[in-house]
Amino acid sequence: MLIDMKREKARQGFYRDLFILVVPIAFQNFIASAVSMADVIMLGRVDQTSISASSLAGQVQFLLYVTYFGLASALTILASQYWGKGDRKTIARILGIGLIISVSISALAAFLAFFFPGGVIRVWTNVPELIEAGKLYLRYVALSYVFTGITQPYHAILKSCERVRFSTVVSVLALILNVCLNALLIFGLLGFPKLGIVGAALATSIARGIEFIICLVDFLTQKLFPKSLRNMFSIPGALVKDFIRYCLPAFINDAMWGLAYNMNSIIMGHLGSDIVAAQSVVAVSRETITAVGFGISGAASILLGKEIGENRLDVARKDASSILWTTFVIGLIQGLVLLLVSPIIPGLVKISPTATQYLKIMLYINVIYQMGQMINTVLISSLFRCGGDSRYGMILDIVCMWAFAVPLGLISAFVLHLPPIWVYVLMCTDEFAKMPFALHHYKSKAWIKNLTRDF
Repeated sequence: MLIDMKREKARQGFYRDLFILVVPIAFQNFIASAVSMADVIMLGRVDQTSISASSLAGQVQFLLYVTYFGLASALTILASQYWGKGDRKTIARILGIGLIISVSISALAAFLAFFFPGGVIRVWTNVPELIEAGKLYLRYVALSYVFTGITQPYHAILKSCERVRFSTVVSVLALILNVCLNALLIFGLLGFPKLGIVGAALATSIARGIEFIICLVDFLTQKLFPKSLRNMFSIPGALVKDFIRYCLPAFINDAMWGLAYNMNSIIMGHLGSDIVAAQSVVAVSRETITAVGFGISGAASILLGKEIGENRLDVARKDASSILWTTFVIGLIQGLVLLLVSPIIPGLVKISPTATQYLKIMLYINVIYQMGQMINTVLISSLFRCGGDSRYGMILDIVCMWAFAVPLGLISAFVLHLPPIWVYVLMCTDEFAKMPFALHHYKSKAWIKNLTRDF
């Protein structure tokens, strides 16, 4: 399908502009994934129960991060275009919308995780030892949800205003601190208490708290947009309507996708500890390898959004074509890298022989799966959204996940009682089910429009 698409010649300076944005975002993605990998390896050295329980309890964090990603995409749709227009006062108000939504959701999640951790973890598993370990993890990680709920919208706005370097440095520092604290608190190094799975959760809360303090100080000293809270939360009705019309579908899209992905984890969580352990390792392995691909996705939203806000629609269309082809090439390279490192990864964690066998097969499956994931992410989460057409992607993702992938997983696991690895294979077909429709919509060129207005 991709080979038949007409490729437009990249404009002069395009790859330089893309490279400037991609490098810090990709580096941040890589460090985040590397920290997750380090967590898996360290907890994998404790025991399989810890790695499986943290993976399941971490689904709350995953849901929140998917929500933050959706909200960041939604904020970027408007903020990047208003940045191109030069309207900084409206950018501050867009941040206000993001904070209202993000903090409300994060506070609810923190309340449930702290006061009702048992009820939360039982959503993902019915295995007693995983429930007990997961309860401990949730209670100590709960506070991090509030901190992250504040910092993530702020990072999204900074990136939309092309202040990518600061956002990357702060995020990377927090992640490095997280992994260092993990080592100290999980294993009790340098005189620190040996806390195991609790140490991993506590390290996350401390690191996110420090990240919040740095972002707060930066907000009070930055000059990108007004610092007035009165201006930030004095949001015009027309801006709210624009957010609901053009941005809310992106937010709903990622929230529903996250819920569907969590359904996959729920299905796996009821198929035994072995498949859960293997899935937790393969997920962070894939995320680490695909850091550059997701960096292209983030950079595309900023670059094209600014061009559209400047009303250079023809330039944006040509750059979109170059971005898609770049993604295709990067996807091939990422697949080759994952193929080469797949024999090494199982030896990094201490899991059962059955889980190890699952892991080996799942890694090879993801050599192909990540290609579909990259192309769809760039199309749906970047090009369509920054072009002002988030509704199409929302409908496509919801239909493919909830009318195809989730039912397929439920039927294969609980009706047909297929082996866990076959259930996993079938649930990995969703990206290729949606790709033809996403490419067709891209080629129609009906997804690009300037959304800015005067306030």
